[in-house]
Formats: sequence, structure tokens, C-alpha cells
Amino acid sequence: MSESLTATQKLHTVSNHKKIKSKSKSESKMAKLVRDRWLYIMLLPGLIFFILFKYLPMPGAIIAFQDYQPFLGITHSKWVGLKHFSRFFFDSDFRMLLLNTVVLAVYNLVFFFPLPIVIALLLNEVKNEFFKRAVQTIIYIPHFISWVVVVGLSYMLFTTEGGIFNEMLKSVHLPTLNVLQSPEWLRTMITGQVMWKETGWGTIIFLAALAGVDTQLYEAARMDGAGRWRQLWHITLPAIRSTIIVLLILRLGTFLDTGFEQIFLMLNPGNRDVGEVFDTYVYTAGMQNGQFSYSAAVGLFKSVVALALVLSSNWLAKKFGEEGVY
Repeated sequence: MSESLTATQKLHTVSNHKKIKSKSKSESKMAKLVRDRWLYIMLLPGLIFFILFKYLPMPGAIIAFQDYQPFLGITHSKWVGLKHFSRFFFDSDFRMLLLNTVVLAVYNLVFFFPLPIVIALLLNEVKNEFFKRAVQTIIYIPHFISWVVVVGLSYMLFTTEGGIFNEMLKSVHLPTLNVLQSPEWLRTMITGQVMWKETGWGTIIFLAALAGVDTQLYEAARMDGAGRWRQLWHITLPAIRSTIIVLLILRLGTFLDTGFEQIFLMLNPGNRDVGEVFDTYVYTAGMQNGQFSYSAAVGLFKSVVALALVLSSNWLAKKFGEEGVY
């Protein structure tokens, strides 16, 4: 009898201990919430934005499988399954759109993505703080200029009638170039605009990562006779490698997002065959031609490809020993 009482007391003691432990855990979580309340308040606008404009519209993707009629709504529109996907994949425009989008995406990945890393590494080597901050400010400014203004500047520079570029060619007795309507120049123009506008803004994260590198590592390397290049290769780049991998994974998630506004403003009858991409095609089919279900199917295809790229790149990053995004 005494043994059974002892066992019962032990059970009560264990259960009480678990209750106290869980209570202390909940109290500690509440304490952390109260302590970091301003951080969570700052998080709210971004969270609300994603909920309203990213997650709540998701059920609307069902119209890609319907012959959607605005007056009938989602619930009463006719279900057609993969009809719009089949139409898109067998359309003559599919190959053109895929090629144009992938080529522009590769241009951005090859020429634009490494540029903020290079600029951040160069700025990290500058010891004059005034000069460093002045350069940072100057290269940040284009990020805040709208694409309408950027494209307007491009037209002012390269138009055949009074454009600065063609006027310079005339001054040295060279033939003018119709850059704005030439298919050969469009991709270079678009990539150059992205590099000019977004490179400075992209350096922020890399400069923050570089600021966290232990300076004692550089001192030890200098004592061992390592020069600037060896310090860069063996200390700086390995220190920001995880940041580069994470941003590369995120970049691949938007691989097919080549930018609607910029490309739409740069398109004209002369360069449309090499400039039309999924984003502009969705706008043309959906908003101008009223093919809502068809354009939803095209957009959903692009989103599925982006998801596959993120999952595969994250898996590869973990396979090679990196942390990945999740």
C-alpha cells in the first residue's frame, strides 16, 4: 500500500513539475514578446502587406482552371481543367516568351547579381569614411528613381533625334544607331538599366555582412604575410558565403520575374520579338484582351517554376553544406 502511495506521489510530483515547467516556458515567451514588442510592431506593416497582397489572392488562382466570367464569379464559372495550360504550351508564342524571359533572367543573374558583391568588397577596402559614405549615398540614389524616369532618361540619351549618344557619334562623323528600336540592343539596355538602378541598393546587405567579420582574422593573416588578395580570398569571401548563397536562392525564386514596368515601357514594334516576356504577356492577355483565365494560367505556370527553382536551389545549398533559406 505504501509503495503504491509512493508511486502515486511520484506521478503527482512529475506532473506538477511539468505544469510548472510549461507555465514558466509560457511566461518566458510572454516576457520575450513584451520585451521585443516594438520589433513585432515594426514587423506588422510588412506582414499585413504580404497577407493582403500575397496570401489572400491565392484562392483566385483557381480561375486558371475555369472559363472565368466576371459576372458569374469563381463559384459559377465553367470548370475546364488544364485547357488554358494546354493552349499556352502549344501556342507559338510560348517558345518566344520562354526564351526571352530566360535570356533576360540569365543576363541579370550573370551581370547584375555579382556586381553588388564586388562593389561591397571594394567599399570595404576603403579606409576614408567620408569618401566611403559619399560613394554609398551616390550609388544608392538611383534605387529611388522610378522606372518611368529611368526609361525617359534612356530615351533622352539614345533617341535618334537629338539624343546625346547619337549626337556624339555625329560629332566624330560616325553613323547614328537606332538603339531604342533595335532588337540587338534591347537586352543590353534592360540589363544596364537594372545594374545602374539597383546595384547600390544591393550592396547594403553585403556591407552589413562584411561589418560582422572579425577584424582579428585580418590581423592574424597580416602577421602571417597574407596580402590584400589572400585576405579577400581566404577570410572575406568565406565570411559572407552564406549570405551570398541565401540571396542567390532568393534571386532564383524571382528568376522569371524580369520586371513588368521597365520592359513594358521599353517595348516597341521594333524590339517586341526579343523583349516580350511572361509579365508583359500576362498584362496584354489579361488586362487588354480580357482573357483572365488564360493569363492566370500563364502566371501560375511562372509561379510554379519559381517555387521549383527555390526548392531545388535550397536543396543543393544544403547538399554542399550551406544553411539555405529554411
